[in-house]
Amino acid sequence: MTVQWAGLSPELLLAVDRSSGEQLRAQVERQLRDAIRGGRLAAGERLPSSRELARSLGLSRGLVQDCYAQLQAEGYLVTRVGSATRVAACAPAAPAEPPAERTDQLPPLVADFRHGVPDLASFPRADWLWAVREAARRMPTADLGYGDPRGSLDLRTVVAAYVRRIRAAAAEPDHTLICSGYAQGLALTLQVLARTGVGAVAHEDPGSPASTSAAIRAAGLTPVPVPVDARGVDVAALEASGARAAIVTPAHQWPTGVLLAPERRHALLAWARRHDAYVVEDDYDAEFRYDREPVGALQGLAADRVVSIGTVSKSLAPALRIGWLLSPRALTAPLTEAKRSADRGTPTLDQLALARLIESGRYDRHLRRMRTLYGARCRTLRAALAEHAPEVRLTGLAAGFHAVAHLPYEVDELTVIAAARARRVGLYGMSACRASGGAGPPQLVLGFGDVPERAIAAGIAAVGDLLTHGRRAPDPDVSR
Repeated sequence: MTVQWAGLSPELLLAVDRSSGEQLRAQVERQLRDAIRGGRLAAGERLPSSRELARSLGLSRGLVQDCYAQLQAEGYLVTRVGSATRVAACAPAAPAEPPAERTDQLPPLVADFRHGVPDLASFPRADWLWAVREAARRMPTADLGYGDPRGSLDLRTVVAAYVRRIRAAAAEPDHTLICSGYAQGLALTLQVLARTGVGAVAHEDPGSPASTSAAIRAAGLTPVPVPVDARGVDVAALEASGARAAIVTPAHQWPTGVLLAPERRHALLAWARRHDAYVVEDDYDAEFRYDREPVGALQGLAADRVVSIGTVSKSLAPALRIGWLLSPRALTAPLTEAKRSADRGTPTLDQLALARLIESGRYDRHLRRMRTLYGARCRTLRAALAEHAPEVRLTGLAAGFHAVAHLPYEVDELTVIAAARARRVGLYGMSACRASGGAGPPQLVLGFGDVPERAIAAGIAAVGDLLTHGRRAPDPDVSR
């Protein structure tokens, strides 16, 4: 049966279908709700009385009254004694239409030298599935509860042993916290430092000014950029900054790739002790070093002054969202409470799976395989530039999976990036990594972690002339 009433909403059409199997009350509620969401019933518009609507639809008045009461409870209708039932002024609006799917998608890039992304295709799926099964099989029933906000003792013990062995860290399970990646580890640390009276936090320049500054400001602190040179962060400039905390990447500075020199390491820790300050060590890709054994963590020299944050985002995959904090004893309790307040803890099954992966030796085996893979890509990048852009100098190749390409002074960094994109090659400039927003020599940050060797060679061949002289040569046939 169908009803449409004039003077109330000429477009509103209610219909009840007694053969549909859906309850009559549910049908009326749904159709009224949809009419309000879709704008067919406007805010403030009067609805027919329950008696009138019931008679028109051939329903009981009690059923219609129940419908009106339900929609009033949901915020769609308002009812006052002695007045008609009306559409609420703040009734929920219809969700926005999703943007129409583009039909003019750009062709795929020949090579995308984005940085910070490991080789996603090399994620050890079979080993991870094995580890998850093992973790689930061995997991005590008690571990299905919330547990310790610091994380599973099993993983904390495994991680502490791992970083002592690989990174020469001074790690203890009781002062190790499991977090959901570097971003959460940094956010928790900054929150706690703010409560200790820290006001300004130094960060490296160049570095990751957008994300790091945002995290510092989110904690109510003031970001202070401090320059980096060929020997790492400038400790004299840090001393003059007035900061009482510093975020650094000492093993492989992001993005320049320099190693923090030994005398700078000691000077940095002396600064921290002198000013009752803390150093936040981002230990993001230290496992991937090609010229020597991985350099020991800064935390191993001063466990009471360094918060070291490590993750598996670069060694396995960002999607796992598992990291760890090596905390100074004085900060462990407040960091634990901050983690409890944030989310009560990182998913336990994933933690136990990672513990199984590491203690089984499969994690180390994966790292050895990835060092070989990234080393080959590094050599391919070097050879391609030597062939197609011999004037371009590469630095930062001793570790990790990105390098810095130093362009000739007369080449404009942004022009090269735009021209390369037109040739279907993704390039990224150092200017985006500078707090000053672009002042400095023209440089590119070439990530090769997720770029196969063939794509590296093709991509550099396609833009070689742009890198050396900025000249626009006829576009090469990159479709072969």
